[in-house]
Amino acid sequence: MEPDCDPTPHADVRSPGSRWRRVLLAGMLLGALLVGYYLVSLLQVYSAGRSDEARPVDAIVVMGAAQYDGRPSPQLEARLDHVAELWPQGIARLVVVTGGKQPGDRFTEAETSASYLIERGVPDEVIVREDAGSNSFQSLDRVSVLLDDQSPEANSVLIVTDPYHTLRSVLIAREVGLTAHGSPTTTSVVTGGRSFQRHVLEAGGVAVGRLTGFDWLSGMTD
Repeated sequence: MEPDCDPTPHADVRSPGSRWRRVLLAGMLLGALLVGYYLVSLLQVYSAGRSDEARPVDAIVVMGAAQYDGRPSPQLEARLDHVAELWPQGIARLVVVTGGKQPGDRFTEAETSASYLIERGVPDEVIVREDAGSNSFQSLDRVSVLLDDQSPEANSVLIVTDPYHTLRSVLIAREVGLTAHGSPTTTSVVTGGRSFQRHVLEAGGVAVGRLTGFDWLSGMTD
């Protein structure tokens, strides 16, 4: 004779503590993945800032920085000095200077950069001025348009900027349709604790920008 049994199936009843442990474990796993993703981005930002990818391209593009009444700031000057060293190597037929101006300024960053480079031997006729952008995305988006105006085949660029800013600039350039490589200045005035802080911020910007697109992120980390 078989023992009596309740034919009604029983629900899998688990304690509230067990459910919370699973939620906690999932949260810890997600947190570990996010930290790992950020650390990889930080390593890539650091590596890109110490890798010179100089090669033949259609244009050298120098990212703008502050200028003081027509005189480049030390940060912008370091970038321009690097361009002045690259130009005689004959790796590009154009140089694109970027950056608009702040309210009250008499000169744009692009105008200031062009004057500085002309004084150092870069011919005026090869300099293209992108003088409307107020952040990296706007400037590089305009660069893609200006180069297309020069020649539909002009697409490859070598981006000159500070080491911490190199990877994000290259990724933005690629997002707007350019074939981009980086050549960071070796004389950046952003050093020590400031450099570390900028690397940390840029890694966050790169990590988020890769997920959301850099257009959405533009202006937040410049």
